[in-house]
Amino acid sequence: MSKASDARRAELADGLAEVWHRIDAACTAAGRSRDEITLIAVTKTWPASDVRLLYELGQRDFGENRDQEAAPKAEACADLDLRWHFVGQLQTNKVASVTRYADVIHSVDRLRLVHALDQAARRRERVITALIQVSLEEAGGDPGRGGASPGELTELAEAIVATANETNDTSGPAGGLRLGGVMAVAPLGVPAAEAFAGLAACSAAVRAVRADATMISAGMSGDLEEAIKAGATHLRIGTALLGDRKAPVM
Repeated sequence: MSKASDARRAELADGLAEVWHRIDAACTAAGRSRDEITLIAVTKTWPASDVRLLYELGQRDFGENRDQEAAPKAEACADLDLRWHFVGQLQTNKVASVTRYADVIHSVDRLRLVHALDQAARRRERVITALIQVSLEEAGGDPGRGGASPGELTELAEAIVATANETNDTSGPAGGLRLGGVMAVAPLGVPAAEAFAGLAACSAAVRAVRADATMISAGMSGDLEEAIKAGATHLRIGTALLGDRKAPVM
């Protein structure tokens, strides 16, 4: 390993230790266990070499928000036992590509996307976990971030469950979608605790459709403590772990 690689590995090890220190402290304050938390390393703009270094350090869950960056990175790391999370807004014309590598898609927010993802997952004979992105616009959020309104959650959850093929029926292709839970992004300019206040109710609405859809994807580098207090199970951490963003990897 080169000196540059050694130095980067040390930086990532420090970042990983500091993030988990924050998670541990937040869990203690909230009366929760760190075992309830999954840390997703969001590696957008960072090279596949960083994914490999983080893998060596024990990280297994990785997130990307742009297919044109994620697809080649996932291919470059195909020999590693990783779980890829697609965390950005998803257009239907990218579904065929994203379903090749994504194990979890965090940004399902409309019926058309549910059906497109289901069809693509079945063609690849894969079961992909789908999280419904909830808009926090009512808390002052930016509608440009995407997301379904809280009132749409039940319909979307039922649509995802209806597409699932988790039985022993072999008449059609294996695969499809599995309802995992909800995802939310705290909007700029709104206190994170206020923005996340409705997450528990949103999660409950989805769990009323499927009881084991318990995933709550919320919290990033600046608000992970508030997200943990609000019940988050999956944190999407980029800057606090990898450093300030670089120019996009192409």
